[in-house]
Amino acid sequence: MTDVTRAIEAATSVAVSLDLLVEDAVVLHNSNKLALRLTPCDVVARVAPVGQEVARFEVDLAQRLADAGSPAGRSEPRAGAQVYTRDGFAVTLWTYYEPVTPHLAPVDYARALEQLHAGMRTVDLPSPRFTDRVTEAEEIVADPERSPELADADRAFLGGRLARLRRAIADRGAAEQLVHGEPHPGNVLGTEDGPLFIDLETCCRGPVEFDLAHVPEAVCAHYPGVDHGLLDECRQLVLAMVAAWRWDAGDQFPDGRQFGEELLRVLREGPPWPTLDTVIGRPDEP
Repeated sequence: MTDVTRAIEAATSVAVSLDLLVEDAVVLHNSNKLALRLTPCDVVARVAPVGQEVARFEVDLAQRLADAGSPAGRSEPRAGAQVYTRDGFAVTLWTYYEPVTPHLAPVDYARALEQLHAGMRTVDLPSPRFTDRVTEAEEIVADPERSPELADADRAFLGGRLARLRRAIADRGAAEQLVHGEPHPGNVLGTEDGPLFIDLETCCRGPVEFDLAHVPEAVCAHYPGVDHGLLDECRQLVLAMVAAWRWDAGDQFPDGRQFGEELLRVLREGPPWPTLDTVIGRPDEP
């Protein structure tokens, strides 16, 4: 039995124990955490091995953001804001939102992110700093066993770039607060209730520009008070971090190695630093 099959069975078992009707489980996303849509009860289950998840943090944060009226996904009310364990997996259940629009207008995206940040400023919850996420990327790059396909020259280049950008951003002394950590278009849904941000496990403390480095350029244009010098450095840092994750031996991102090569090429080309969505959308180059 594969880990995915076991994870699906664990999520199904939890849902059924709560009297939720489950006839099928559709995989929505599978990387460090498995996301499933359970039907016909229409619940999203997020499943990860116990000890490798931040489920309690994510559930607690979602509850506090709900109390603050922030535009973030909610725990499934029929399940409560709980973390369930089955067969070595941590399972959390979330409200399923039917998307009503495939693309958000940049101004709506920016306003929702601004509202999310405002709500996050009211939350007092121990959380990692953005530099902790940089450290995770540096550890992948530094360890040939974790990134065996990364060439030595690329390893030295990427490790040096991550370290330099960490220092440069920290030295700016910009105001920091709780931020989403990865508010890219894949983590914001256009719903009947307006834009909602999901996948809160990446939340950390840092400048709002760290979040803005993940969103399209047109969205940044509508966000007030942006420090564009800091945004430029954060964009470069995000490109370097994502490049590191794509070289992780356990990475399951589709065409991850090809994407990793493209990100290294972009980092070597120098400014202007593109947004992630434009890098992903680039045609293959020889």
